[in-house]
Amino acid sequence: MGKKVALVLSSGGARGLVHIGVIEELLAQGYEITSVAGSSMGALVGGIYAAGRLPEFREWMKTITKRRMIELTDLSLSINHLVKGERIIAAIEEIVPDVRIEDLPIPFCAVSTDWQNGREVVFRSGSLFAAIRASISLPSFFNPVRRDGMILIDGGIVNPIPLNRVARTEGDILVGVDVSGHDYQGQSELQQTVAAKRKRDTSLGMTILNRLLPENIEFNYITLLSRTSSLMIRQNSKLMAQLTHPDILLDIQLNRYGGFDYDKSEKLVAIGRNRTRKGLQHYAEGKLADGEAKG
Repeated sequence: MGKKVALVLSSGGARGLVHIGVIEELLAQGYEITSVAGSSMGALVGGIYAAGRLPEFREWMKTITKRRMIELTDLSLSINHLVKGERIIAAIEEIVPDVRIEDLPIPFCAVSTDWQNGREVVFRSGSLFAAIRASISLPSFFNPVRRDGMILIDGGIVNPIPLNRVARTEGDILVGVDVSGHDYQGQSELQQTVAAKRKRDTSLGMTILNRLLPENIEFNYITLLSRTSSLMIRQNSKLMAQLTHPDILLDIQLNRYGGFDYDKSEKLVAIGRNRTRKGLQHYAEGKLADGEAKG
Protein backbone atom coordinates (compact mmCIF):
# COMPACT_ATOMS: atom_id res chain seq x y z
CA MET A 1 0.00 0.00 0.00
CA GLY A 2 1.36 3.39 -1.03
CA LYS A 3 2.39 5.73 1.77
CA LYS A 4 2.71 8.90 -0.30
CA VAL A 5 -0.39 11.10 -0.35
CA ALA A 6 -1.51 13.86 -2.69
CA LEU A 7 -3.96 15.60 -0.38
CA VAL A 8 -6.91 17.75 -1.49
CA LEU A 9 -8.92 19.76 1.04
CA SER A 10 -12.34 21.21 0.33
CA SER A 11 -14.09 24.43 1.19
CA GLY A 12 -16.57 24.45 4.07
CA GLY A 13 -15.96 27.38 6.40
CA ALA A 14 -15.35 26.35 10.01
CA ARG A 15 -16.12 22.75 9.09
CA GLY A 16 -12.76 22.89 7.31
CA LEU A 17 -11.08 22.65 10.71
CA VAL A 18 -11.79 18.93 10.27
CA HIS A 19 -8.84 19.05 7.84
CA ILE A 20 -6.45 19.54 10.76
CA GLY A 21 -7.49 16.20 12.23
CA VAL A 22 -7.24 14.53 8.83
CA ILE A 23 -3.65 15.68 8.38
CA GLU A 24 -2.69 14.68 11.92
CA GLU A 25 -4.12 11.19 11.50
CA LEU A 26 -2.45 10.65 8.11
CA LEU A 27 0.91 11.58 9.63
CA ALA A 28 0.28 9.47 12.74
CA GLN A 29 -0.31 6.42 10.55
CA GLY A 30 2.93 6.90 8.67
CA TYR A 31 1.69 8.56 5.50
CA GLU A 32 3.86 11.17 3.80
CA ILE A 33 1.91 14.10 2.40
CA THR A 34 3.84 14.97 -0.76
CA SER A 35 1.54 17.71 -2.10
CA VAL A 36 -1.54 19.70 -1.11
CA ALA A 37 -4.29 21.57 -2.94
CA GLY A 38 -7.21 23.37 -1.36
CA SER A 39 -10.15 25.69 -1.80
CA SER A 40 -11.21 28.29 0.74
CA MET A 41 -10.76 26.85 4.27
CA GLY A 42 -9.01 23.89 2.67
CA ALA A 43 -6.48 26.32 1.19
CA LEU A 44 -5.97 27.96 4.58
CA VAL A 45 -5.36 24.73 6.50
CA GLY A 46 -3.41 23.13 3.64
CA GLY A 47 -1.20 26.17 3.16
CA ILE A 48 -0.41 26.43 6.85
CA TYR A 49 0.47 22.73 6.90
CA ALA A 50 2.72 23.13 3.85
CA ALA A 51 4.45 26.00 5.68
CA GLY A 52 5.16 23.68 8.63
CA ARG A 53 3.06 25.60 11.16
CA LEU A 54 -0.04 23.46 11.62
CA PRO A 55 0.62 22.63 15.34
CA GLU A 56 0.94 26.34 16.12
CA PHE A 57 -2.23 27.10 14.19
CA ARG A 58 -4.16 24.41 16.04
CA GLU A 59 -3.05 25.81 19.40
CA TRP A 60 -4.08 29.30 18.30
CA MET A 61 -7.50 28.03 17.25
CA LYS A 62 -8.06 26.78 20.80
CA THR A 63 -8.07 30.44 21.91
CA ILE A 64 -10.86 31.39 19.51
CA THR A 65 -14.08 32.13 21.34
CA LYS A 66 -17.17 33.89 20.03
CA ARG A 67 -15.92 37.09 21.64
CA ARG A 68 -12.53 36.70 19.97
CA MET A 69 -14.26 36.10 16.64
CA ILE A 70 -16.03 39.43 17.02
CA GLU A 71 -12.72 41.14 17.83
CA LEU A 72 -11.20 39.73 14.63
CA THR A 73 -14.13 40.92 12.52
CA ASP A 74 -13.22 44.21 10.84
CA LEU A 75 -16.63 45.36 9.66
CA SER A 76 -16.89 47.35 6.46
CA LEU A 77 -19.37 49.95 5.24
CA SER A 78 -19.01 48.76 1.64
CA ILE A 79 -22.07 47.83 -0.41
CA ASN A 80 -20.52 44.53 -1.61
CA HIS A 81 -19.08 42.98 1.56
CA LEU A 82 -19.52 42.95 5.33
CA VAL A 83 -15.98 42.24 6.50
CA LYS A 84 -12.64 43.54 5.23
CA GLY A 85 -10.81 40.32 6.18
CA GLU A 86 -7.53 42.04 6.92
CA ARG A 87 -7.61 41.58 10.70
CA ILE A 88 -7.95 37.79 10.62
CA ILE A 89 -5.13 37.37 8.11
CA ALA A 90 -2.87 39.66 10.16
CA ALA A 91 -3.63 37.62 13.30
CA ILE A 92 -2.72 34.36 11.58
CA GLU A 93 0.45 35.86 10.14
CA GLU A 94 1.63 36.49 13.69
CA ILE A 95 1.97 32.73 14.19
CA VAL A 96 2.51 31.70 10.56
CA PRO A 97 4.87 34.11 8.77
CA ASP A 98 4.14 34.64 5.10
CA VAL A 99 6.29 32.78 2.58
CA ARG A 100 6.38 32.36 -1.17
CA ILE A 101 4.48 29.30 -2.34
CA GLU A 102 7.35 28.17 -4.55
CA ASP A 103 9.62 28.10 -1.48
CA LEU A 104 7.40 25.70 0.49
CA PRO A 105 8.89 22.25 1.18
CA ILE A 106 6.04 20.53 -0.68
CA PRO A 107 4.01 21.60 -3.76
CA PHE A 108 0.92 23.57 -2.80
CA CYS A 109 -1.81 25.35 -4.69
CA ALA A 110 -4.87 27.37 -3.71
CA VAL A 111 -7.95 27.88 -5.86
CA SER A 112 -9.91 31.10 -6.23
CA THR A 113 -12.61 32.35 -8.61
CA ASP A 114 -12.52 35.35 -10.93
CA TRP A 115 -15.93 36.94 -10.34
CA GLN A 116 -15.85 38.84 -13.63
CA ASN A 117 -15.58 35.87 -15.98
CA GLY A 118 -16.39 32.94 -13.68
CA ARG A 119 -13.05 31.25 -14.31
CA GLU A 120 -10.97 29.30 -11.86
CA VAL A 121 -7.71 30.91 -10.74
CA VAL A 122 -4.99 28.61 -9.39
CA PHE A 123 -2.17 30.00 -7.25
CA ARG A 124 1.08 28.00 -7.44
CA SER A 125 3.51 30.84 -6.75
CA GLY A 126 3.73 34.16 -4.99
CA SER A 127 2.67 35.11 -1.46
CA LEU A 128 1.07 32.24 0.45
CA PHE A 129 -1.27 34.51 2.35
CA ALA A 130 -2.25 36.49 -0.73
CA ALA A 131 -3.33 33.19 -2.29
CA ILE A 132 -5.18 32.10 0.85
CA ARG A 133 -6.89 35.47 1.19
CA ALA A 134 -8.15 35.23 -2.40
CA SER A 135 -9.32 31.66 -1.88
CA ILE A 136 -11.35 32.41 1.26
CA SER A 137 -13.15 35.48 -0.11
CA LEU A 138 -16.68 34.35 0.68
CA PRO A 139 -18.99 36.42 -1.55
CA SER A 140 -20.84 39.26 0.21
CA PHE A 141 -19.00 38.47 3.45
CA PHE A 142 -15.29 39.09 2.80
CA ASN A 143 -13.96 41.92 0.69
CA PRO A 144 -13.06 40.47 -2.74
CA VAL A 145 -9.39 40.56 -3.70
CA ARG A 146 -8.49 42.74 -6.67
CA ARG A 147 -5.44 41.52 -8.54
CA ASP A 148 -4.20 41.86 -12.13
CA GLY A 149 -7.53 43.21 -13.28
CA MET A 150 -9.47 40.38 -11.62
CA ILE A 151 -11.99 40.40 -8.78
CA LEU A 152 -11.24 37.23 -6.83
CA ILE A 153 -13.78 35.45 -4.65
CA ASP A 154 -14.00 32.11 -2.84
CA GLY A 155 -12.49 29.16 -4.71
CA GLY A 156 -15.30 26.90 -3.54
CA ILE A 157 -17.65 28.62 -5.99
CA VAL A 158 -16.10 26.92 -9.04
CA ASN A 159 -13.99 24.10 -7.59
CA PRO A 160 -14.79 23.25 -3.96
CA ILE A 161 -12.51 20.19 -3.91
CA PRO A 162 -9.74 20.70 -6.50
CA LEU A 163 -8.77 17.08 -7.06
CA ASN A 164 -7.66 17.98 -10.59
CA ARG A 165 -5.18 20.62 -9.42
CA VAL A 166 -2.97 18.83 -6.91
CA ALA A 167 0.56 17.90 -7.95
CA ARG A 168 1.11 14.16 -8.29
CA THR A 169 4.20 12.03 -7.70
CA GLU A 170 4.84 8.48 -8.81
CA GLY A 171 3.32 5.90 -6.46
CA ASP A 172 1.19 8.34 -4.45
CA ILE A 173 -2.48 7.94 -3.59
CA LEU A 174 -5.00 10.68 -4.17
CA VAL A 175 -6.89 11.55 -0.98
CA GLY A 176 -9.76 14.02 -1.02
CA VAL A 177 -11.50 15.45 2.03
CA ASP A 178 -14.92 16.94 1.36
CA VAL A 179 -16.61 18.93 4.11
CA SER A 180 -18.50 21.19 1.71
CA GLY A 181 -21.84 19.49 2.33
CA HIS A 182 -24.20 19.30 5.28
CA ASP A 183 -26.14 16.39 6.67
CA TYR A 184 -29.36 18.26 6.00
CA GLN A 185 -31.65 15.44 7.11
CA GLY A 186 -29.79 15.12 10.41
CA GLN A 187 -29.78 18.89 10.78
CA SER A 188 -33.54 19.05 10.21
CA GLU A 189 -34.19 16.30 12.73
CA LEU A 190 -32.03 18.10 15.26
CA GLN A 191 -33.92 21.37 14.71
CA GLN A 192 -37.25 19.58 15.14
CA THR A 193 -36.06 18.05 18.40
CA VAL A 194 -34.97 21.45 19.73
CA ALA A 195 -38.25 23.06 18.63
CA ALA A 196 -40.31 20.32 20.32
CA LYS A 197 -38.31 20.72 23.53
CA ARG A 198 -38.85 24.48 23.42
CA LYS A 199 -42.61 24.05 23.07
CA ARG A 200 -42.73 21.67 26.05
CA ASP A 201 -41.13 24.33 28.22
CA THR A 202 -44.05 25.91 30.09
CA SER A 203 -42.08 28.64 31.84
CA LEU A 204 -43.45 32.15 31.42
CA GLY A 205 -40.49 33.42 29.44
CA MET A 206 -40.52 30.49 27.02
CA THR A 207 -44.31 30.65 26.61
CA ILE A 208 -44.03 34.29 25.53
CA LEU A 209 -41.10 33.45 23.24
CA ASN A 210 -43.01 30.59 21.60
CA ARG A 211 -45.90 32.91 20.83
CA LEU A 212 -43.60 35.50 19.29
CA LEU A 213 -41.58 33.06 17.20
CA PRO A 214 -43.11 31.82 13.92
CA GLU A 215 -43.52 28.07 13.45
CA ASN A 216 -41.09 27.94 10.54
CA ILE A 217 -38.43 30.28 11.93
CA GLU A 218 -35.64 28.08 10.54
CA PHE A 219 -36.96 28.67 7.01
CA ASN A 220 -36.15 32.28 6.13
CA TYR A 221 -34.35 34.40 3.53
CA ILE A 222 -30.94 33.77 5.06
CA THR A 223 -31.28 30.00 5.43
CA LEU A 224 -32.88 29.72 1.99
CA LEU A 225 -30.01 31.51 0.26
CA SER A 226 -27.38 29.76 2.37
CA ARG A 227 -28.68 26.28 1.68
CA THR A 228 -29.19 27.00 -2.02
CA SER A 229 -25.55 28.07 -2.32
CA SER A 230 -24.40 25.04 -0.33
CA LEU A 231 -26.37 22.65 -2.51
CA MET A 232 -24.77 24.04 -5.68
CA ILE A 233 -21.28 23.83 -4.19
CA ARG A 234 -22.00 20.31 -2.99
CA GLN A 235 -23.08 19.23 -6.47
CA ASN A 236 -19.84 20.61 -7.94
CA SER A 237 -17.76 18.67 -5.41
CA LYS A 238 -19.59 15.43 -6.20
CA LEU A 239 -19.05 15.90 -9.93
CA MET A 240 -15.34 16.55 -9.39
CA ALA A 241 -15.00 13.32 -7.42
CA GLN A 242 -16.76 11.40 -10.21
CA LEU A 243 -14.38 12.87 -12.79
CA THR A 244 -11.12 12.25 -10.91
CA HIS A 245 -11.80 9.03 -8.98
CA PRO A 246 -9.68 9.66 -5.85
CA ASP A 247 -8.25 6.59 -4.14
CA ILE A 248 -9.81 7.74 -0.87
CA LEU A 249 -12.65 10.21 -0.55
CA LEU A 250 -13.49 11.22 2.98
CA ASP A 251 -16.99 12.62 2.58
CA ILE A 252 -17.65 14.22 5.95
CA GLN A 253 -21.09 15.78 6.27
CA LEU A 254 -22.01 17.32 9.60
CA ASN A 255 -25.31 18.38 11.13
CA ARG A 256 -24.23 19.99 14.40
CA TYR A 257 -21.58 22.35 13.06
CA GLY A 258 -21.98 25.29 10.72
CA GLY A 259 -19.68 27.42 8.64
CA PHE A 260 -18.98 29.88 11.47
CA ASP A 261 -18.38 27.49 14.38
CA TYR A 262 -14.71 28.41 14.68
CA ASP A 263 -14.95 28.29 18.46
CA LYS A 264 -15.46 24.51 18.27
CA SER A 265 -12.11 23.67 16.68
CA GLU A 266 -11.10 20.79 18.95
CA LYS A 267 -14.37 18.94 18.38
CA LEU A 268 -13.97 19.34 14.63
CA VAL A 269 -10.34 18.20 14.75
CA ALA A 270 -11.42 15.08 16.66
CA ILE A 271 -14.04 14.32 14.01
CA GLY A 272 -11.36 14.63 11.33
CA ARG A 273 -9.06 12.17 13.07
CA ASN A 274 -11.83 9.66 13.70
CA ARG A 275 -13.20 9.73 10.15
CA THR A 276 -9.71 9.48 8.67
CA ARG A 277 -8.89 6.50 10.85
CA LYS A 278 -11.97 4.70 9.61
CA GLY A 279 -11.38 5.71 6.00
CA LEU A 280 -7.80 4.46 5.99
CA GLN A 281 -8.92 1.20 7.53
CA HIS A 282 -11.51 0.68 4.80
CA TYR A 283 -8.92 1.49 2.15
CA ALA A 284 -6.34 -0.85 3.61
CA GLU A 285 -8.82 -3.70 3.82
CA GLY A 286 -10.15 -3.05 0.35
CA LYS A 287 -13.74 -3.22 1.57
CA LEU A 288 -15.17 -0.48 -0.60
CA ALA A 289 -15.47 -0.64 -4.38
CA ASP A 290 -13.04 1.37 -6.50
CA GLY A 291 -10.85 2.15 -3.49
CA GLU A 292 -13.23 4.84 -2.27
CA ALA A 293 -13.53 5.27 1.49
CA LYS A 294 -16.31 7.43 2.78
CA GLY A 295 -16.01 8.84 6.28
